[in-house]
Amino acid sequence: MELDALTAISPIDGRYRNKTAQLADYFSEYALIRYRVRVEIEYFITLCELPLPQLADFSHHLFEPLRDIYRNFTEADAARVKEIEKTTNHDVKAVEYFIKDKIDALAGFPAEAKEFIHFGLTSQDINNTSVPLSIKEALEQVYCPLVEELIEQLHDYAEQWKHIPMLAKTHGQPASPTRLGKEVMVYVYRLEEQLRSLKDTPITAKFGGATGNYNAHHVAYPQYDWRDFGNQFVSEKLGLEREQWTTQISNYDWLGAIFDAMRRINTIIIDLDRDFWMYISMEYFKQKIKAGEVGSSAMPHKVNPIDFENSEGNLGIANAVLQFLAQKLPVSRLQRDLTDSTVLRNVGVPMGHVLIAVQSTLKGLRKLILNEEKLQEDLDNTWAVVAEAIQTILRREAYPHPYEALKALTRTNQKMTKETIHAFIQQLEVSDEVKEELMAITPMNYTGM
Repeated sequence: MELDALTAISPIDGRYRNKTAQLADYFSEYALIRYRVRVEIEYFITLCELPLPQLADFSHHLFEPLRDIYRNFTEADAARVKEIEKTTNHDVKAVEYFIKDKIDALAGFPAEAKEFIHFGLTSQDINNTSVPLSIKEALEQVYCPLVEELIEQLHDYAEQWKHIPMLAKTHGQPASPTRLGKEVMVYVYRLEEQLRSLKDTPITAKFGGATGNYNAHHVAYPQYDWRDFGNQFVSEKLGLEREQWTTQISNYDWLGAIFDAMRRINTIIIDLDRDFWMYISMEYFKQKIKAGEVGSSAMPHKVNPIDFENSEGNLGIANAVLQFLAQKLPVSRLQRDLTDSTVLRNVGVPMGHVLIAVQSTLKGLRKLILNEEKLQEDLDNTWAVVAEAIQTILRREAYPHPYEALKALTRTNQKMTKETIHAFIQQLEVSDEVKEELMAITPMNYTGM
């Protein structure tokens, strides 16, 4: 059976491939190999720029042709690396041999310089820079722009609906009225804050030789400060931060922080999905109907809020994987074990589910039709919510036991109406001016700042 969208085991590469395909440039096997090639070549160039004595005369005009090896990296190139790996049984060593084969075709490349490809490195110097680099660029180029698109859509709605009064519900019960735009703005604020936190979290890399001490580098060239070299290489060539003290592998602490930051954002979107699902069930929103779509195989009338449900489900899966990644990766036996290797290959999985989810949330939001009549109806039917306003003004006026008076009025099975509230106000022993002030309060205008 050939692999395609219908035969893929994961829905990320199957049913939802059209929503996640762009992640293949960052998290596929092809992408991982390309990132490895990129790190190896940039490292070699940095050795030339140091320069090492044996590379001092290396022609700088070869730098760009070298970079073209990863810039123009193809699926056929990746397949060639996999073919080499069948012999080496080591994926990073296969990359080294692939680059050396490519170098043979570069005119003017000195043969003695070939052995400075992967000089002094262990495979984790390549993996623990390649994977963080792929995550960094996926966040910058795919994830953050999509979350920002969601924030922008919510901000547009917050502006559109900023004057729409709405009955609030706390504990599922009627509470002091609010405004629809303000409630949407809560999500804008939360997402902006957590996205800023994510962007401020450093993305770090391990780069320090076999067990993190630059043993091979130091024994060959003790005159160089290899830690300073590594710091500059990781920062200037890769745009990452080098972890200063490591074993053979990354500490993964900051990568765990990245995953936790993403999880917080996902949790906020789950909260948003559930709220809008509830608003639809309360008929505060209707949904745009698309010709030909079916809401139920049995009930023809149904238009279900499936986009918010799809989003919630995918975010739940994403958060489960992100939590596992954040908890597992920082734990490794002694100077390393291999568990991080297979786990790291799954960092694109939660990202894929997030992409599916946010696109679904956006689709759901863009199908909404505001039902102002229903919001107005709920406010008209819940005059008890002005009790807070009345008792607060009575407190201001030093009226005796105002909270208790309103409690006795409203905590009964009697329905509170405009007439009930106004009759209560009229019997109060306060000035006419205060009564007039109280009579002006309605569920529609008692919405705060």
